[in-house]
Order: sequence, then structure tokens, then C-alpha cells
Amino acid sequence: MNHLVAWKNKQGRKPLVVRGARQVGKTWLMKEFGHMYFEKVLYVNFEKSKHLQSLFELDFDIKRVKIALQTETGISITPSNTLILFDEIQSAPSALNALKYFFEDAPELFIIAAGSLLGVALHAHTSFPVGKVEFMDLFPMSYYEFLEALGEKRLLEVLKSNDWPLITTFKLKYIELLRHYYFVGGMPEAVSVFRKDYNFNEVRYVQRNILDAYEQDFSKHAPTELVPRIRMVWNSIPSQLAKENRKFIYGVLKEGARAKEFELAIEWLVNCGQVHKVFRTTKPSIPLKAYEDQSAFKLYLVDIGLLAAMGNIDAKTLLEGNRIFNEFKGAITEQFVLQQLVNDNSNSIFYWSAERSTAELDFLVQNSGSVLPIEVKAEENLQAKSLKVFHQKYSPSISIRTSMSDYREQDWLINLPLYAINEILTLNRKL
Repeated sequence: MNHLVAWKNKQGRKPLVVRGARQVGKTWLMKEFGHMYFEKVLYVNFEKSKHLQSLFELDFDIKRVKIALQTETGISITPSNTLILFDEIQSAPSALNALKYFFEDAPELFIIAAGSLLGVALHAHTSFPVGKVEFMDLFPMSYYEFLEALGEKRLLEVLKSNDWPLITTFKLKYIELLRHYYFVGGMPEAVSVFRKDYNFNEVRYVQRNILDAYEQDFSKHAPTELVPRIRMVWNSIPSQLAKENRKFIYGVLKEGARAKEFELAIEWLVNCGQVHKVFRTTKPSIPLKAYEDQSAFKLYLVDIGLLAAMGNIDAKTLLEGNRIFNEFKGAITEQFVLQQLVNDNSNSIFYWSAERSTAELDFLVQNSGSVLPIEVKAEENLQAKSLKVFHQKYSPSISIRTSMSDYREQDWLINLPLYAINEILTLNRKL
């Protein structure tokens, strides 16, 4: 919301494009912003109003476009106090391209466009107004946003204070809420349902509906010949993450599978925001992207709650633990950390492994001119073998191990509690 307010007040404002997976709350956010900061909101969904898809195909005449939009919605456009919202804009590629004409011919208008499969449209050779729009990425709610949604603002303020003795005083509460987040995740509808009466069954019902909607998108929007492969990749993610090193292996999909058979399917899932692709980097130097190994990567889901639902992990297992759940617990924890890091758009995220696989580091994060190595532990594990190998080899200024253990600073590393992983950048700036 703060980002949207800043956009509204900016000089030389361009039309804003909001990207994000289906069900992360794009439509609600745009409408809520409109009702809070504008007198009028003109909303058009191009998936539902199919006849408007041809509005921009012939030419761009701002007068004709305004008449059509006003006729469709019954709302008169006054530039200073009307927010124009184009939803599911990928269903009308010519409308996407028309955003540049709004910028050039009617810069006084406030326009926000969004679409759950927008990333797919942008990568499908759709004509796009490069340099004429701004972007905003929307992700599922972070752990901090989850705490706020549950009314735990004071606990959140304590976390942000970096007063570690005080934070440790409340650690059992933070860990309990973290385990709740592992199950519920950050999809707004799941959080909303959970907030009402803490009913885990209702949450799982919502998550299954979201997963069903994603599956329907495969059939409805992906090229027909790609659909079976998209499904194979999508359904393999829990088993890919269950492996010890989490690296994506094509052979898990089917015996003898090759990259060229499945790379388009993977890119489709990445482009519509349903998976995050984290590449291996061979060297912790800036920019990390320059040392990216495109043949080695891990795939994580958009949301930890959806990962738990896909794995059919029950609430009791996540909340209380289970002896036979130990292996996948590491995957859940990595998914959690990745999701919190992705929420901050300034992060560039990779993983590192030694050439002969003697050590592997879960994440390397490039931020503010430095590279932060992060080793993830699911419980109160104070070992950091891979991190030590990395430290001895590259001598980073700060090394992070994150686990359920309390905050502690040692001579060469900091143990940051999992529930405080969002403080990693604050720490980096201080040290």
C-alpha cells in the first residue's frame, strides 16, 4: 500500500503493472487502494469483459477509449480523482501495449494493470511498452505480515527492535506462530480463514482450492503440448525438495528425461509466479549473476502453505514434530527462508556448492553491495559445516546460520533465529 501511495504522488508517474501469482491479493489490493485514496474506481476485468479486448486493436484514440470504459462501467472519468484498473490484462494483449499510449497521450490518468498470468504474456512475444510502465511485484504474505494479520503487532515491534535478550524472552511464542505459518502460509485467503477461528481444516480446504485453480490454469492457458510436462514438473517439486541437496533433477520426472524436454514447462511456471528458480553460483562475487551456473538450480513453490498442502502434511506434524518427518522438515524450512528473502525485491538470491560437492550453502544473497552466505537448519542445530568451508575459502565479512536456536554472535558467524530471518538485512547494514 505504501508503494502504491508513493506511485500516486510521484512526478512523471507511469502506468503501473502489478505482477504476481494467482490468489496473492492483486485485485483486492488495487481496489482497496482505489477506495482509500480516490473518489472513483473504474474497474475492468478483461477475462470477463471479453468484448472490450478489441477496444485497443484498431488504434489508440483516447476519447474513444474513455467513452467505451465509461459506458462499460457507468463511471465518468475525471483525471484527478479516478483510478482506472485493468485486471487480467494479459487476456487483451493490445491493451497491454496500449499502456504506452496512456503514458504518452494521457499522462494525467491514474492507471494500474494486473494479471495472474501476466509474466507468461510478457514472455510470449507480446508487444510491450518497454520504458513506458512501472512494475510492482506482489508475493504471498511474509511471516511479519502474518503476525500483523493475527493481531500480534507488539510481538512484531519487539522483533524489529533487534533487542535480542528481549526477543529471546518471547521465543516460544515466535516459534509457535512460525509453525502456524509453516502450515497456513501467506496466501491472503488462507490467512483470513485462519484468523477467524484457527481452524486448520478450513485453511487446508482453501489451499486445495488454490492448487486446483493453478491446475486449471495449466489446461486453460498453457500450450496444449506443454500441459503434461508442466504438470509433471509441478507435481515433482515436493519430491525434488525432499532430496538431500534439493537440486532439480530431470530424471526424477521420468527416466532419461533431458533439460530440453522440460525447460519450457519450467519457464512457464516461473513466468506465472508459481515457482521460484534459484540458480547455483560458482563464486561469491558481485554480481552473483555473472557466475550463475544455468545447468544447476532448485525450484521452490510460491508459498510454504501450498507446499505443505501438496505434501499433505497435517497440522499436528508441523506443530508438534514427528520422527518420520525429519527429512522433509529441511525442505519446509528452506522454502520458508527463500520466501522471506524473495519478499524483499532488492535481494538477488542464489545457492553455492563446491566443485566436488564437498559443501553446499543453502543461499547466497546479494544486497547493498555485499554477498551474504546463509546456512539453514530446521531445528536447534548449531553445526555449520558447509558455512565453515565457505568461510575458510572466501572469508566473507558476515556469515549467517539460521535455526531455531537463539541469537548469538561468534567470532566468524551469527546465528539468527528463523523467526527473525527478515532482520538479516538490518544486521548487514549494522555490521
